[in-house]
Amino acid sequence: MFARTPLAMVLFALLLAGCTTPTTDPRRLPAGSWALDTGHASVIWRVRHFGLSWYTGRFDGLEASLDFDPADPRAAQLTAIIDANAISTGDAGFDRDLASGWLHADQHPQIIFTSERIELIDATHGRAFGQLVLNGRTIDAVMEIEFYGGNYNMLAGRDSVGFGADMVIDRTDFAVGSLPASIVGTEIRIHIEAEFLRQGAPS
Repeated sequence: MFARTPLAMVLFALLLAGCTTPTTDPRRLPAGSWALDTGHASVIWRVRHFGLSWYTGRFDGLEASLDFDPADPRAAQLTAIIDANAISTGDAGFDRDLASGWLHADQHPQIIFTSERIELIDATHGRAFGQLVLNGRTIDAVMEIEFYGGNYNMLAGRDSVGFGADMVIDRTDFAVGSLPASIVGTEIRIHIEAEFLRQGAPS
């Protein structure tokens, strides 16, 4: 047992050496195409219920791609696709009602956000202006983004970057649900956590 302890310590030290602190300087990150690490991503939504609480659910199906050039962060392009059928509240029957009756997922199976312009606020915050497609309607939308940083993901063998994002929409703009606002609020708050992995040959 004790003979193996030094080896374990060496392996642990090597593991720690590979865990670098994320950088928020885009100039230290490689340019290229990035794909969502679906195992480290989530979409949470909240809506007011009888004005008493924020009813919370999620979407369990998310895809996203990011094209990024550190020399020109404003030119970054983001596309996020949510599976409308993957809505999840913890109640399978209610999930089916929401997917079919509210989101009409049989006709419009995808919720899509495509960025058209990126506005930088500071080193770690920005806004993505673009188009949101939901329930068959396309409307201008804004995503508030926080950049957590990037580093080398030793487990995936690739460079990685992480973001948090928030969006607020009015469900009536997209004809989602018919219940009055006194029962279900019109404002839907969406929060996304996402890690992206650089595509192409591993670094």
